[in-house]
Amino acid sequence: MSLPAPSARAFVPFVSVANMMALIHHVGLEQMLGELADYIEADFRRWPQFDKTPRVASHSTEGVIELMPTSDGEHYAFKYVNGHPKNTAEGLQTVTAFGLFSDVATGYPMLLSEMTVLTAMRTAATSAMVARHLAPRDARVMAMIGNGAQSEFQCLAFKAICGVDTVRMFDIDPQATAKAMKNLQGHGLTLIACDSAQDACEGAQIITTCTADKQLATILTDNMVGAGQHINAIGGDCPGKTELHPDILLRSDIFVEFPPQTRVEGEIQQLPADHPVTELWQVILGDKPGRTSDRQITLFDSVGFAVEDFSALRYVRDKLEATDLFDRLDLLADPDDPRDLFGMLARATPD
Repeated sequence: MSLPAPSARAFVPFVSVANMMALIHHVGLEQMLGELADYIEADFRRWPQFDKTPRVASHSTEGVIELMPTSDGEHYAFKYVNGHPKNTAEGLQTVTAFGLFSDVATGYPMLLSEMTVLTAMRTAATSAMVARHLAPRDARVMAMIGNGAQSEFQCLAFKAICGVDTVRMFDIDPQATAKAMKNLQGHGLTLIACDSAQDACEGAQIITTCTADKQLATILTDNMVGAGQHINAIGGDCPGKTELHPDILLRSDIFVEFPPQTRVEGEIQQLPADHPVTELWQVILGDKPGRTSDRQITLFDSVGFAVEDFSALRYVRDKLEATDLFDRLDLLADPDDPRDLFGMLARATPD
């Protein structure tokens, strides 16, 4: 089943959670992570074409609800996403999301999609794509600190894209580590359960931190990080939420997506506003250096940016062609005469 052109649309393609999972299995999980990374990198290479603004956030004591919009002039996309760390105690997800991809020329939506699963995929793909540029070339061991909903995606992305073959895993909840290790069985990784974050970092060339507590936490202390390591700090960021001791930041070369957003929500909120950082798109284009020595500590202060969601939705839209992995959503009023919306309503009067 092919997708309609925006000008001929009588329905909006909608990708449900069930169809998103079916699409991932249809493509192959690791292959899709790699393809998503390529889409994201391609859009970072044309970064100046995008409208860019920090996400619009509504904060509460329980969590945050955000809108993440962007456009490249031809297409427009936004994601609705929440972050509520206490949800898991009630059997709910910490993060849920949906997104829309539309045609700038008409304003018509071209795709509405779940993005809870897709965000996990695109976050992992972004992490590994960035590590292709910043991590040590021979990196094979990763520490995975925080073994919640994102951890398996991160591990498999680093395996598929960067060649990681061993993961040292730690979570303050041993059941979370047991869950992640069970899920990752049979995926070709050597998995090691560790007793502490420091233990997990021993011998790792890459350290991924992925925790969700909404507080100024110290998941990594300065003594845990050694020369030459790459840190992938991806935990659910917001003002007042950090994972790294400030001394780690002072020893690291820091790379970010969009500084005005990262300075408010990322690890660098702990530093002066003029502390130097490098934008990733400049590294990807070769305009700025990434990893320059074997002893350099590189830090990806990841908070997630709308361009990555744009890329993910663009990828899903392309992959839906010639599949039936979507529903036809009756979202747009479509009168025969575009000036006669009332007439369409009147003719719909029940018999």
